[in-house]
Amino acid sequence: MSQPDTEVRPSNFIRNIIDEDLASGKHTTVHTRFPPEPNGYLHIGHAKSICLNFGIAKDYQGKCNLRFDDTNPVKEDIEYVESIKRDVEWLGFQWDGEVCYSSDYFDTLHGYAVELIEKGLAYVDELSPDEIREYRGTLKEPGRNSPYRDRSVEENLALFDKMKNGEFAEGTACLRAKIDMASSFMVMRDPVLYRIKFAHHHQTGDKWCIYPMYDFTHCISDALEGITHSLCTLEFQDNRRLYDWVLDNISIECHPRQYEFSRLNLEYTVMSKRKLNQLVVDKHVSGWDDPRMPTISGLRRRGYTPASIREFCKRIGVTKMDNFVEMGMLEACIRDDLNQNAPRAMAVLDPVKVVLENFPADRVDTLTIANHPSDEAMGSRDVPFTREVFIEADDFREEANKKFKRLVLGKKVRLRGAYVITAERVEKDADGKITTIFCSVDLDTLGVDPADGVKPKGVIHWVSASHGVPAEVRLYDRLFSVPNPGAGELEETLNADSLTVVSNAVVEPALASAEAEKAFQFERMGYFCADKESTAERLVFNRTVGLRDSWAKIAD
Repeated sequence: MSQPDTEVRPSNFIRNIIDEDLASGKHTTVHTRFPPEPNGYLHIGHAKSICLNFGIAKDYQGKCNLRFDDTNPVKEDIEYVESIKRDVEWLGFQWDGEVCYSSDYFDTLHGYAVELIEKGLAYVDELSPDEIREYRGTLKEPGRNSPYRDRSVEENLALFDKMKNGEFAEGTACLRAKIDMASSFMVMRDPVLYRIKFAHHHQTGDKWCIYPMYDFTHCISDALEGITHSLCTLEFQDNRRLYDWVLDNISIECHPRQYEFSRLNLEYTVMSKRKLNQLVVDKHVSGWDDPRMPTISGLRRRGYTPASIREFCKRIGVTKMDNFVEMGMLEACIRDDLNQNAPRAMAVLDPVKVVLENFPADRVDTLTIANHPSDEAMGSRDVPFTREVFIEADDFREEANKKFKRLVLGKKVRLRGAYVITAERVEKDADGKITTIFCSVDLDTLGVDPADGVKPKGVIHWVSASHGVPAEVRLYDRLFSVPNPGAGELEETLNADSLTVVSNAVVEPALASAEAEKAFQFERMGYFCADKESTAERLVFNRTVGLRDSWAKIAD
């Protein structure tokens, strides 16, 4: 696992429990697992679980399995399996041994189901799904026993065998645990253990037409793998009773203990794979890895680093208290990372031409500019400087007050890493838009202040007009316009400005060879990375995050 050993070990209630278990001798080793369902791409909430389970295994010199709880072939796909493996490895973790699948245990699970039937603790029910819901009762009213609940063991064994052999249609029969229809916990009111699905499974093919439910599968899979601490989010707190009931009533020696922690709720996004899938299907985004998505693959494409996500998970901690985490906290983590580790570069997103009238037309200066202002180890790069350059349109005003520290007619400004220039006059088109700014350049100011002691008002970035490379820049913002979009209709809360495509940007030549996901700070503009669609013929850059939190100003 890639996290450095010098990191301070975090403290939380789960680690305190583990410390106590090891001290008391209840366990001599620690074995965790990360058990995603392969029915979608992982999101930032899963990253919290990944960091927790793999991080604990690393810190306690234990093991962590990657296990796919693949019990619903209708919603699962091998694409999701492969994407999850990539995400775990990209975050810097490696599972122990081979990848595990709950489907590896289907024969064993079937055997335990038969055992429950033989003990009179499970029965085949022929109520319809709607009838089962009706019989289950409500939070205020107890449920009612199914009319099929008191079948004999022999009849239930025969019927379950018929289910397994495909002799029932989907929805006409299921296997239920016989627990307590009057329980105050809905999950204990004779939960379904097996249902019929005539669907091809990505691991077992067409061997099975009955598939175990998650709650039945999950606890047994943990036990079969020798998991010592089964960690899950708070919505499974009541399910712990069923988890324990199953393990208490089958002939299995290992009995892991389930512990629940709060799931990650992040402002301005949703943490439901169903809702994320809806965004993809309805084409509100370009796919699961759209840089506006909270998926790990989307964050990766946007330019987030594994270290920044691990740091975010470390900062939010592990508690039992549900709350919403501010998006600004995640953005602060990537800013801190890239401020330290991203090389600088220059890109002009809204170019206006500057002509340096006293600079020879055929002259090209090769300027050496540091890649990072405070890290000499990052080296430097050569940047061509020519008579004509592009600057940002909003870096120039014909008139401005003293607070404006950029280029103004009759005033001086320094071009980043280059000379001091003075704006002399402008040229405009028929609509009055400035098309060219004519300037003079002080050729004695490379690396030094003007000889007359008049310091320039500020520093602006630039790109050579003849050597700059055209690029498309995608300015991504938050996908939703409200902090809690999951509380309403997703379409009504989508942020119409979540993506702005700048098609006429110009970048310095060194960026032409930027690799996908490679991060840069575009001087004074923010942090960007090359997109996977970027080619030598068509450069594409994604904005990861701005230099400052612009949303904080809006909130104020």
